[in-house]
Amino acid sequence: MGGALEARGIPAGEGRLIAEAVGEVEKEDNVLVLRRIHVTYRLRIAPSQMETARRVHGFHARYCPVARTIGNCVAITTELELIPEGP
Repeated sequence: MGGALEARGIPAGEGRLIAEAVGEVEKEDNVLVLRRIHVTYRLRIAPSQMETARRVHGFHARYCPVARTIGNCVAITTELELIPEGP
């Protein structure tokens, strides 16, 4: 997500983009199995860049190595919270 934002001129470093992931585990045959992951992205951003950030959020998982690797085994959902900064 950060790389895709940066490629479009939206700063993601220095604490501007924070991701919080929560996993849901279930027991299957007495083995704990990770079934779902939900990622909440919080992005401090200029209001003029919000629409671009929403577009990036809409496609970023298709190009994320982690999502592509485990996406067929674990359900992954994401949400984007935009925090306006500046004028």
